[in-house]
Amino acid sequence: MSRVSKPYEIVERALELSRADGCVVIADEESSANLRWAGNALTTNGVTRGRTLTVIATVDGAQGTASGVVSRSAVTADDLEPLVRAAEEAARSAGPAEDAQPLVEGVPASPDFTDAPAETSSAVFGDFAPALGEAFARARAGGRELYGFASHELTSTYLGTSTGLRLRHDQPNGTLELNAKSPDRSRSAWAGRATRDFKDVDPAALDADLAVRLGWAERRIELPAGRYETLLPPTAVADLLIYQQWNAAARDAVEGRTVFSKPGGGTRLGETLSRLPLTLRSDPNEPGLESAPFVIAHSSGDDSSVFDNGLPVGPVDWVRDGKLERLVTTRHSAGLTRLPVAPGAGNLILDGGGERSLEEMAASTGRGLLLTCLWYIREVDPATLLLTGLTRDGVYLVENGEVVGEVNNFRFNESPVDLLSRASEAGRTEKTLPREWSDWFTRAAMPALRVPDFNMSSVSKGV
Repeated sequence: MSRVSKPYEIVERALELSRADGCVVIADEESSANLRWAGNALTTNGVTRGRTLTVIATVDGAQGTASGVVSRSAVTADDLEPLVRAAEEAARSAGPAEDAQPLVEGVPASPDFTDAPAETSSAVFGDFAPALGEAFARARAGGRELYGFASHELTSTYLGTSTGLRLRHDQPNGTLELNAKSPDRSRSAWAGRATRDFKDVDPAALDADLAVRLGWAERRIELPAGRYETLLPPTAVADLLIYQQWNAAARDAVEGRTVFSKPGGGTRLGETLSRLPLTLRSDPNEPGLESAPFVIAHSSGDDSSVFDNGLPVGPVDWVRDGKLERLVTTRHSAGLTRLPVAPGAGNLILDGGGERSLEEMAASTGRGLLLTCLWYIREVDPATLLLTGLTRDGVYLVENGEVVGEVNNFRFNESPVDLLSRASEAGRTEKTLPREWSDWFTRAAMPALRVPDFNMSSVSKGV
């Protein structure tokens, strides 16, 4: 057994050891590389490797099928049997699983299932790091300081089941966050990017944009709380709509617990959410935002089920031309709600039909606010999906198409569903990094949105 070390061998051996009625094994082979910098100089860098193995055992009983899930990291061949037995014991100790379904079968095997895992390394920064060094020099000469980090992760997931599934997916995930600050730290501007390989990230262009924003901040304007015409950049739109999508489980809506519940019963499917022809969609094959084409579920929840592991994931329109089209379902919740099966996907795209950039939208603004990003978003009311949060790293006043200065930060109170109904313009869709949710969700493409009356509920003293 000690010779069993390759990911697919680990999966096969765990399945061989299983004595349960059904078994799912997920091996996640993870590698990461990172750079960090402060004050125009690199501070740290590193590379890590890791393995996490998840065993899901299912046990049939007179009352139904139970499931037990156990995950452990740094698993070796000698750890396999105790791990499999622990999952089986967890299943036998549990009551029948409400989401129980026959394990998925009949999905063609991935041709690379037995190949070695993909790995990242510091080489991913081969072109980016020298360009970053040049940006440091320009920032130093321009009297500003750059802070931030770049991270690249690559996870190879191997999924095997007792029903014969042998699937594999490689997921790269790169993020860059860059802050520019004035030497006295009174002014700050932020830019972020999501990337698969850092070949499409230009530190010089980001630094040039941040230099402009720091220049805008040289004039300070105090504004009171209130409703303002506001330009939400793609990163802010992504943060709001990702949270909306996390609350789009069909079962919760049918049971009257979410903003998508219809008063008196049922769901709001078919209702018009926006007067703009907005389409919110997911597609595992979206260029540059590719995600797993099958379900990978390490646990069950309102919008996921371990019994669905390996279920194909296809393109889906959640909102089509402004109308609510689909809600997230597992096979179990689809049966309960009598809605089509629609598993969640690993990306989110909002198409608005607009062609203008954020800068072009600002140039046609009479008077309004231009945001940089949102921060510390929290839910206030699930029935309306009212959220609160803060602006950060630059709120600018636009007058007659020109940015005239930086204003104070605000706390906002808004529902993304309500914002969609009030948005008066959508710009050009572009890939973006959701700043608030970048630790959990990075594959997004969004347009900027113009909201005539965004609710800045109070003034915030943050930078």
